[in-house]
Order: sequence, then C-alpha cells, then structure tokens
Amino acid sequence: MKADLVVIGGGPAGMGAALEAHRLGVKEILIIERDLSLGGILQQCIHNGFGLHLFGDELTGGEYAQRFIDQLVASGIHVLTDTMVMEVEPGLVRAVNKGGVMEIQAGAIILAMGCRERTRGAINVPGARPAGVYTAGAAQRLLNIEGLLPGKRAVILGSGDIGLIMARRLTLEGAKVLAVAELMPWSNGLARNIAQCLNDFDIPLLLSHTVVGIHGSKRLQGVTLARVDAKFQPLAGSELCIPCDLLLLSVGLVPENELSRKLGIAIDPVTNGPLVDQHLQTSAEGVFACGNVVHVHDLVDFVTLESRRAAAGAAAWLQNPQPRQTIAVNPGENISYVVPQRLTLPAEEDVTFLFRVKKPLKKPVFSVSNQGAPLLKKQRPVALPAEMVELKLPAGKIPASGEITIDCRGEER
Repeated sequence: MKADLVVIGGGPAGMGAALEAHRLGVKEILIIERDLSLGGILQQCIHNGFGLHLFGDELTGGEYAQRFIDQLVASGIHVLTDTMVMEVEPGLVRAVNKGGVMEIQAGAIILAMGCRERTRGAINVPGARPAGVYTAGAAQRLLNIEGLLPGKRAVILGSGDIGLIMARRLTLEGAKVLAVAELMPWSNGLARNIAQCLNDFDIPLLLSHTVVGIHGSKRLQGVTLARVDAKFQPLAGSELCIPCDLLLLSVGLVPENELSRKLGIAIDPVTNGPLVDQHLQTSAEGVFACGNVVHVHDLVDFVTLESRRAAAGAAAWLQNPQPRQTIAVNPGENISYVVPQRLTLPAEEDVTFLFRVKKPLKKPVFSVSNQGAPLLKKQRPVALPAEMVELKLPAGKIPASGEITIDCRGEER
C-alpha cells in the first residue's frame, strides 16, 4: 500500500491535518485510527464550549467532530479504523487490524496520537486499591457513553479541566461532589470551568491539598486529604477524612509518544512531546506532529489550527524535501516550555510561539531575545499556568543564527 501522506490518529488533530492537506493538493491521504470510529476523545465530550474560535459557534464535542467527519466523507480521504499502528519509520508505517499486518509506504507522516491521562500509579497515591478509583476521563466515558454512574459521593483530586467538567456532570446526574483537591496553590483548569463547574454548583476547591490515604477493601469507603507545604509535603495535623465511594483523578495528561520514541524522535523532557520546528516537523525528516501529541492544549480549536500548520509543512516537504538548518528556541525565566523548540531557516513567515508560565503573574512582560539582543516585547494583564500564551514574532525579526530565548517577568499574584 502507498500513500503520499499517512496521518496516525483520527481525532481532531488527525482529521484537521488530513483535510488541510487535501485542500492544499496532496492526493493520496490515509488516516489510521485505532478506535472503531473517528473523533477521538470528542466522542465522550457531550458538554458544549467547542468551536467558538474556529466556527464562531458553541458545539458539543460530538458535534465538533461530526463537522470534520462529514468533510472527510465528502473529500474521499481514505480512513482505516480499528487499526493499530505498530511501528513507524521514515517513509514507512506498519499497522495491524483484523485483516492482518500491513506495510504502508508514505511520502510524509503526521503523528496525531493525542494524549492519555496520568493514573494513580504515576502519582503514587498511598492507600488500598478498592473499586471506585477512576481517572476523570474513564468516569466520563462510563457516564456519557455507557450510561453508568460510577458513584454517588465523589472527591476529585486535581483541578484539570476534565475533572472540573466531571464535577458538574456528576452533580447534574444526582451525585454529590464533596470536594475538589488541588496540590498546587492555584487551579490548573480554565477560569471559565472554575466558574461554571465549581462556583455555580457550590463545590469547594481546596488548594494546596492532596490525598494521603485511600480507605476500603473491596469498595472505596473514604479518602483522607491533607494540606501541603511549599515543598508539597503533607502537613501533620491537617488531615481531613471524607467518606465517599468515588475518587476521580484529574492529575494531568501525557502525550502518547511510544511510536515517536521507537522511531528515535527527539522528545522535550517538559512536554513529553516531540521537538518540532515552526512547520511542526520533528527531528525525523518527513515526520510531522500536531495536537496533544506535541503538547497539551487548552481548547480543541487550537488543536485544529495547529494541525493545519502541520499539514502545510508536510505538503511543502512533499514538494521539496531538503536538509534543514535550524536554530534553537529556549524557555527562559518563568517559562515552563515553548513550542516550537527550534526554527528552520530561512524563516519566510511570521512564527507563533506557544508556551506556559510557571506561576500566576500580574502584568507579565514577555520578551523574545537572540543571545541577549532584544527582538520583541509584549505585556499582558495576567498570565496563568493553566492558560497557554501565544506570541507572534514577525518574519523580519527572526535571526539567521544564534539562539532564541523567551522570558517572562511580572508580579506574583
């Protein structure tokens, strides 16, 4: 089997990339999706809030996905569902489904595998292992797809957006959400989700708290929370025992990069996603990546917009594959990470940097420099770790050599 472009993943990033590549004239495009149907995580997101940036319309996750599925059907792009990619090499994809093992020769490859949730094992929550402990996404699938209520008295650990949305969802289904505990001294969810999912339902948010005990043998009977100090160690005497039959973990997302690592692609130790340039090309020639497989996004609209840039990069590479000269882009003061992590030269178009700050700041000033020489400065009213920051560097200011650094200075909130 041959294809000009193989897209691995049929979620919002993969569908967006395939459609944009088709629009740009790429002929033979193949999407490979391991699930039974396209859509990715959007299938279980029945809440609204999707599509505001891209369509100017407020859609549910399923409605957002269906718009792209309809376009895929009309375009004639080939799709393989219920198919698992086992291995990727430059120019070759090995996959398996009910029909057996297949090898697909690919002119270019776009990685769009998305991300997965951190589990209890990844954060070392102490205590027993009774039934009733779920990741927020697993509980969301049980409730929204399977129609099963996983518990009636819930505690949520972590204030990520999925956990906040599930706090509201459980409440609407008649369960009692007793508390949302967050290890950090600030919330890790979007401000609108704090307001709509917690404040509107009088659900308490306990900052600088974590779970220090899980109780129950066969079924969860309760959890013990404790306040933590500046080093995130539990404070003796601050324990609070809450009887409950459901503990949801909303403790972060991890880009799904097993295929990337097997291919030998360079990985950013902070994002756990591939190092990419402004065209979303990875360290492997002809292999691109986009969406949550690169870094975790706030909104699905931004995933789709990024997928279009990856498709444009892949289409251009198919027309003119050339060795690259790059310069590094580094996170500086108060910056957790920055994407892209390198720029391919010559850079003929403006470059948009996406990054997150390490802590909440008032009146932050973002500066872009090349080995100390200032290139750009911008001030914003506020910056939060939960909200991605976007900064555009004009093409005329992109240096021909050196290293770019992005810094942030501001008042602590």
